[in-house]
Amino acid sequence: MKTYLAHTFRSLTYRAWYAVLIVAITAMAPLSSARAANNGLTSQVVAPDQVAYGRTYAEWSASWWQWALSIPAATHPLADAGPCSTGQSGQVFFLGGSFGVSSTDSRNCSVPSGQALFFPILNFEDSLAEEAVNPSGPMHTPLTTINELRQLIGPVMDTATNLQVDVDGKALKSLQGFRVQSVPFGFTLPVGNVFADVFGEAVAAGTYFPSVDDGFYIMLRPLPPGSHTLHFHGTVAAFGFTLDITYHLTVTP
Repeated sequence: MKTYLAHTFRSLTYRAWYAVLIVAITAMAPLSSARAANNGLTSQVVAPDQVAYGRTYAEWSASWWQWALSIPAATHPLADAGPCSTGQSGQVFFLGGSFGVSSTDSRNCSVPSGQALFFPILNFEDSLAEEAVNPSGPMHTPLTTINELRQLIGPVMDTATNLQVDVDGKALKSLQGFRVQSVPFGFTLPVGNVFADVFGEAVAAGTYFPSVDDGFYIMLRPLPPGSHTLHFHGTVAAFGFTLDITYHLTVTP
């Protein structure tokens, strides 16, 4: 399982839980609920049913993974091995959690003025490339279709709980409404990629398709120049996996 915020691990434990989780699907809150009662953050957050900077949330979540998977583990900012500016380009700046097990982390990050921030609170990705080397379906049979990948990751994210996001002390509410399923996407892995060097999955450098993601994502409009604090928290109840991440942001003029 890749849970970052990401949020990321895959193990025999996941396989053991799969048969139980597949029948434990809960309904998502309607998107409209995410737009209400946000305690001062409404104007700062792009609603999940809106197009932002030319893409939908579903497309941005795919782009987030393409960014995250393109960086070698040895220099990856989500492994605290490189600056948050690594691999960034365009109008949207990606942030994230931590690879591996439960994590409490605090980072300093400089963001250019005028860039939006996009990050998952929790997310989960799977691809046919990973299934080929580390099957996780029933009876350890590799999954072979996009629909099968979605059916595997969806029940995991159904167990997400204790979701929190706050910016400069103002909390964003109704976070269940920010759940997003990505569009199917491809990705390019470098030598020393996170699959191989963090998760022990023997996926070689190269370009692969398809992959899909399910998670809780937030798009923040550009923050004004100066110092800001972003904090987010979430738990995947099925594994007792928890992330608590704080970014001390400096938005440069």
